[in-house]
Amino acid sequence: MEHISADLLVIGNGIVGASTALQLKKKCPKLNILLLDKEQHCAGHQTGHNSGVVHAGVYYKPGSLKAELCKKGVELTKTFCLQHNLPYVQCGKLLVATSDLEMARMEALRKRCYENGITVQTISAPELRRREPNITGKGALLVKATAITDYPEITRQMNRLFRDLGGKTLFGAEVVKIQEVEQEVRVQTAGNRIHAVNVVVCGGLMADRLARMMGIALTFQIVPFRGEYYQLPSRLRSLVKHLIYPIPDPDLPFLGVHLTPMVNGSLIVGPNAVLGWKREGYGRFNASIKDIAQMVQYKGFWKVLGHNLHAGIEETIDSLYKPGYLKRVQKYCPRIRAKDLLPYPAGIRAQAVMEDGSLVHDFLFAETGRSLHVCNAPSPAATSALPIGDYLLTKAAEKFSL
Repeated sequence: MEHISADLLVIGNGIVGASTALQLKKKCPKLNILLLDKEQHCAGHQTGHNSGVVHAGVYYKPGSLKAELCKKGVELTKTFCLQHNLPYVQCGKLLVATSDLEMARMEALRKRCYENGITVQTISAPELRRREPNITGKGALLVKATAITDYPEITRQMNRLFRDLGGKTLFGAEVVKIQEVEQEVRVQTAGNRIHAVNVVVCGGLMADRLARMMGIALTFQIVPFRGEYYQLPSRLRSLVKHLIYPIPDPDLPFLGVHLTPMVNGSLIVGPNAVLGWKREGYGRFNASIKDIAQMVQYKGFWKVLGHNLHAGIEETIDSLYKPGYLKRVQKYCPRIRAKDLLPYPAGIRAQAVMEDGSLVHDFLFAETGRSLHVCNAPSPAATSALPIGDYLLTKAAEKFSL
């Protein structure tokens, strides 16, 4: 068992953890900072299993941290990519309305964009067809600021910069125990005992479990939701020029199945949102007895299930029945056929659920005497990773007297 000492330990080497570690090291170059992850590489979970969208901040409640940090994140992500020659394509997004009800919802979204200071343009049906001949709708909102990038590559670059500054990374080190004492935090992994003066935890799908290890009394639990994607064949890669999103139902927590061009030239469809029976279950069929047992014992799980029962059943059926999934995208892109939906890896969204069954929609943080925790950081956390890192830097500098 190797003993390692650090002034500051960052747990979780996804894009939020990497951003935080890098900014802490820039601010405090003499500090011995260790960035740890249980996988053998960075960006192994939510960062490496998403659609690569740089969100403009259309959907988020005005005044929320999500709205504030997402808007900052767009410009910071773009600048970071340009500085380090990383892919960044500002293709813009069209939110397409296909019914009178969706046209009304689209107007509500336009007003929210105005409140959040986001520039949008209302597009008529003829103008939509001119811009996107393969897309059908009564109208659309054009959000020019929306872009696509490669978040795993951004995370790898952050790791390189962090190490160049003298930071240390440790992989294959799953945390099994954390003990906070007066002078330090003792973290045990399978092969190491780490003695850190202070700790920042960016645990993603394991955020609640890591917080509980430190004795934090939680009023939420992470419930995983699978986002399942398909890839379109190469002959359809030029089907659209923009990101194409449906107008979301405001009573549902997720955004609906959309068309996403990727920076590698491919075009993907998705994601849906189905209950995950394994926190890190990216295959077609996944189940974890430990994860299921913890979920079903949590009263908030049954309440969120009850609140969204009809939508959950529909999502599950369409997950298992490809023609049902297809209808979701054919609503605005009738050219796509079932044979065009080719396999593509799923993602898992770590969603904090309160005991009353409500979803935590904003970013959520917690702390102890010697630790800071990112407890809820779903989308747009990747877009917001740089300002989240700056937010944690400010908190850490004050709390830990850096």
